[in-house]
Amino acid sequence: MKKIGLLVVFVLCYLKNSGQEIVRFNPDTIKTIQLDSAVNITAQKFGVETFINAIITDNSFYQAFRNMKKYGFIAENRIFTYNKKNKVDGKIYRKIKHHPSGPVKMEYLVKQDTGKVYKKNGKYQLYTIEMFDYIFMNAYNSEFVAEGPMTTGKGGESNESYKSKLKTLIFAPGRPIKGLPFIGSKTQIFTANMRQYYDYSYYSGTYLDSIPVYWFKVKVKPDLSNGTKDGLMIKELTTIFDKRNFEILGRYVDMKYSNMLFDFDVQMNIEMSYFEGEKLPSKISYQGNWDYPFKKEERASFLIVHKDYQSEKR
Repeated sequence: MKKIGLLVVFVLCYLKNSGQEIVRFNPDTIKTIQLDSAVNITAQKFGVETFINAIITDNSFYQAFRNMKKYGFIAENRIFTYNKKNKVDGKIYRKIKHHPSGPVKMEYLVKQDTGKVYKKNGKYQLYTIEMFDYIFMNAYNSEFVAEGPMTTGKGGESNESYKSKLKTLIFAPGRPIKGLPFIGSKTQIFTANMRQYYDYSYYSGTYLDSIPVYWFKVKVKPDLSNGTKDGLMIKELTTIFDKRNFEILGRYVDMKYSNMLFDFDVQMNIEMSYFEGEKLPSKISYQGNWDYPFKKEERASFLIVHKDYQSEKR
């Protein structure tokens, strides 16, 4: 159960707007995209099913995080933790130079920690930050490996099994996650039974000022009963597709759920950009609250920016 808590806490990161001490990172691709108009698609073989199938079968979005290890880049990470009154009580800022070759993969250019970040034993105050390090610091500090497709969380209770489940939650919403009690099936929003609860819309737009895209939104229907809405974990899933090759360039997820074991409210955004024709991560943002029995409520937000990609000989 503790491992399940560690898994869930990383993605449960949404903070409400009231009482904010700082300007929140807006976890949404909308600000990066200029929408033109709703798309009236009349082609018989192109429509909602086209977008859904692309979301379910895509592995390139996660592969982009593997591919970034082949390049040199600058990573800027800003993390904020909050008290019960939504006032900032801990800050972390890291500016890291990633080297794809050589013994030193991760060079700290700036490393600043202030406030209530660590316990007396040197460990982080929040599991949220622990899981942040587990995902991103490990990625910065490891070799590029051309792995196979991402798994969907099988494999029992091993650390690798929980890592796979975490990857699915972040990089492949819409797929089922086996072995994650109470919420594993709730991520599977494209089944025949679940589709009745969602509206679908798509728009034409421009991403990063020059890339023509489709903006595809799946959102809970507004006229559902409160009880039905409360039972739906994924409230909104927005996906950005490059019109030229139908690659996924951005993903925004709004999730909220409450039961006897935990209570969470999360907004998450991941954006990609191209470097030398390859899709690579450029921005990841999270905001969230997480409450777990017998544990301190966790409130955190963070923004990760990757920039200045460079090719280096390996």
